[in-house]
Amino acid sequence: MVLERDIRDGLLPYLELVEQNVVLRVCAETDENSQKTLDFVNEIAEMSAKVSVEKVALERVPSFAVDRVGESSGIVFAGLPLGHEFTSFVMALVQVSGRPPKVSDKIVQQIKKINRELKFTTYVSLSCHNCPEVVQALNIMAVLNPKISHTMVEGGTFQSEVEAKEIMSVPSVLLNGEEFGGGRMTLEQILHKLGETSVDNSELNSKDPYDVLVVGGGPAGSAAAIYAARKGIRTGLLSETIGGQVLETLGIENIIGTKYTEGPKFMAEVAEHIAEYPVDIISTQRAKSLEKKELLELTLESGAMLKSKTIVIATGARWRSIGVKGEQEFKNKGIAYCPHCDGPLFAGKDVAVIGGGNSGIEAAIDLAGIVNHVTVVEFMPELKADKVLQERLFSLKNVTVVTNAQTKEITGTTKVEGLSFADRVSNEATSIAVQGVFILIGLMPNTEWLDGVLERTKMGEIIVDKRGTTNIPNVFAAGDCTDAPYKQIIISMGSGATAALGAFDYLIRN
Repeated sequence: MVLERDIRDGLLPYLELVEQNVVLRVCAETDENSQKTLDFVNEIAEMSAKVSVEKVALERVPSFAVDRVGESSGIVFAGLPLGHEFTSFVMALVQVSGRPPKVSDKIVQQIKKINRELKFTTYVSLSCHNCPEVVQALNIMAVLNPKISHTMVEGGTFQSEVEAKEIMSVPSVLLNGEEFGGGRMTLEQILHKLGETSVDNSELNSKDPYDVLVVGGGPAGSAAAIYAARKGIRTGLLSETIGGQVLETLGIENIIGTKYTEGPKFMAEVAEHIAEYPVDIISTQRAKSLEKKELLELTLESGAMLKSKTIVIATGARWRSIGVKGEQEFKNKGIAYCPHCDGPLFAGKDVAVIGGGNSGIEAAIDLAGIVNHVTVVEFMPELKADKVLQERLFSLKNVTVVTNAQTKEITGTTKVEGLSFADRVSNEATSIAVQGVFILIGLMPNTEWLDGVLERTKMGEIIVDKRGTTNIPNVFAAGDCTDAPYKQIIISMGSGATAALGAFDYLIRN
């Protein structure tokens, strides 16, 4: 059996949701990966009378299409959709059978109106927790529109193809053979990128002023929106997508009362919680500037303006860059920030990890089990990671640690080929040959758009008091964009609740 018993047991209820007969059209030869693919599709077919298997010729070997009998859905899985992609397969199976995807009628109509051939290919790794959202979004588009097709390519099975196309980060999406995008993308963002959606500024400008407008959809912003809406006041939430930095987090074990969860799953549940309340969500939009007049006026990058009596800023943070030559040039071409997502693409290669804190050392430990060799480069004289992590790191034979080192340049031609750093005491320069550089040196708050508006620390963090109040009395802030000393999910959620309650108290008093 390809599937473990607990996975088989968990799959059975979903197979009961299959409405019309589905055929898994498989293309396989005699190699080991082909045999695994055949075993997989046959095992699925044995579990449901509505699923059958048919051998065909497809573009890649091994691969299989998920189709209704007599019809092509355009959905193909090249390589086994296990790990995080198993859910993508299950959803495709159910949706191809006729069960409608859980998306809004507006989005359904936008997809159905597309009148051009779109052939998407997404390269994934099975350990990537960002890939499934992209795969599932593109599968939904294929289900709803016959002019759209989508193939998921598992990088481990098709490593030569990945290397030939110089795919060095996942998810990586091609459209009609050309680079389309990379990283996590929602269905709304994909449609926006395709130019299939337009911003109706007149509609946004005509919105009535909010009592509380939350800017940001991570843990802090989500909590703020829920707490504000529970007070019965008019609440808006502006965010490109619900999730924030947590979507980049694989295992979470410190949410009190939840022994273990994963970032995407956790924030999906948070999004469902928000949907229980009358929160006006404005998605795929970014804030550009904030001005205090009779009401607070928030201008968006689209040019639209939203007004509110109070605002909670919860724009979170992003990975800090090192600011050296080569970092931007080789982004997604050997520069990486997520070892879980991109690590498998560097199997058997030499990589460097910049950063000696917990994130950096955890990444080095994970990568050591995949790559040929890891060099850890730390700016300070000593590693900053917890002792238990350091002990684990130093027990690994294929890891070298360099401290007191300042990164100077990331070198290469079309992709990363080397890293140069200098000893901060002797100034002695060193260059090493690496094919990947993972940068994990902490976070930078997303607050540049507030220059000259709110008081911030030298690191750009918004200064707040115990109620989340900023230097402007009706502007509040919460989460990783503030000067809160500890950047933790549970602390961000608590600060979001605090800021919303602070805004509510302000409204009562004024």
